[in-house]
Amino acid sequence: MKRIYTICLLAWFMSTALQAQALLDGRVTVNNLDIARTEGNLFISMDVDISGLELKIEREMVLTPVLCNGTDSLRLPAMVIAGRNRYFHHRRNDSLPEQLLVRRTKKDTVVNYRTVVPFQGWMAAATLMMDEGECGCRCEVVMSDNEMLMALNFKPDVFKPTFVYLAPQAETVKIREVKGSAYVDFPVNRTYINENYRDNYVELQKIRNTIDIVRNDADTRITSVFIKGFASPEGLYANNARLAKGRTAAVKEYVRKLYEFPDSLMVTAYEPEDWEGLTRYVETSDLPNKTGILDLIGSEMEPDRKEAELKKRYPSDYAYLYRNVYPGLRHSDYAVQYHVRTYTDVAEIRKLMTTEPQKLSLQELYLVALDCVPGSDEYNEVFAIAVRMFPNDETANLNAANMAMELGDLKNAGRYLSKAGTGAEAVYARAIYAALGNDYERAGKLFAEAQQKGITQAAAALRQLEEIKR
Repeated sequence: MKRIYTICLLAWFMSTALQAQALLDGRVTVNNLDIARTEGNLFISMDVDISGLELKIEREMVLTPVLCNGTDSLRLPAMVIAGRNRYFHHRRNDSLPEQLLVRRTKKDTVVNYRTVVPFQGWMAAATLMMDEGECGCRCEVVMSDNEMLMALNFKPDVFKPTFVYLAPQAETVKIREVKGSAYVDFPVNRTYINENYRDNYVELQKIRNTIDIVRNDADTRITSVFIKGFASPEGLYANNARLAKGRTAAVKEYVRKLYEFPDSLMVTAYEPEDWEGLTRYVETSDLPNKTGILDLIGSEMEPDRKEAELKKRYPSDYAYLYRNVYPGLRHSDYAVQYHVRTYTDVAEIRKLMTTEPQKLSLQELYLVALDCVPGSDEYNEVFAIAVRMFPNDETANLNAANMAMELGDLKNAGRYLSKAGTGAEAVYARAIYAALGNDYERAGKLFAEAQQKGITQAAAALRQLEEIKR
């Protein structure tokens, strides 16, 4: 137990010292000034050489150390250096119980000043001043002054990292995709499209709008149009498969003819019954038999039997689903895939960052970062956009983590680091994260690992940790 206590005491002990300081035009010299602190106390010691101070027998010099920091201050016990008569006056009257009384003689030329006071937070960056005053027989002040002795710096050392950002790999071909869903309605058991049937014009317009936006952009070229049709679970599975397949083909043909796309550009798939869509709805619903319905949907029953059991066991819930949910399960999902040209002009990339960031690659965004002042608002914005556009990319998450740590946002930094991969730069970034969280043991291990993996900045970081520990 004693050993542990000693280690803790040393960990809290900090000290600063000054060799010599002249006061009163050199008549008084402060030597061996040392200020130390533990968790609870501040220790101040100094040797005050008064050999050059001449005092008449009825006069005295009062030297008062004062700690100051803004509006906070503390006057420490004073040193009273007195001539013969003043010295005996104080001794007879016992008028200086908390002050150090010294008689100025030819032999007594050094005052060994020692005091301890409770440490307060404001003292960590305080200044130690010496208040000087000379008094006569009635102690009227004939001269006073303040001289600085030392500026304290007992603020705890904090880790100051050097961040390593990773340049992304350039995309050889930039392929992007925009998705949507259209609820094209068909007459019962029919698979042909009537553009004027119910809301079909509006739903088909969704697909056209998506294609038009990409098709009319000079920077893009459509590489494929994907359409997948879904049917709802009511009725026989075989018939639903026929309907889903036929209706998907009908939507495909509608789009192909409208734009005169080659058949090779069109890609299709179909789902006979959209049980996944039904599950997503029920999971977020407040249906009375929600748990039972989900268990039934997730069972290994054949689709036709599953639908029949759902109708039989939960007739009220089934009626609600049939009326309000099933129509939405008859839909066509679509995705337009397109190629985007490469950008090299930083000014153009800057403009696209605010208007169409989805067109940019990580490497193009990084070109803007290289053109920014590190740590500036624009610099940080680049990495924020990058991780928003590429939320699962390891490089984007690593750089976003560094950016967040520079801003002091450790919460988001931790979230980004979870997706930053296991590369050398990611190990180094996790070491910084640990150090900023005062987990120096883990930080040291990770910095050592990063150094072994070739991160040169890790060596300096390890030295910082050692200095902080000392």
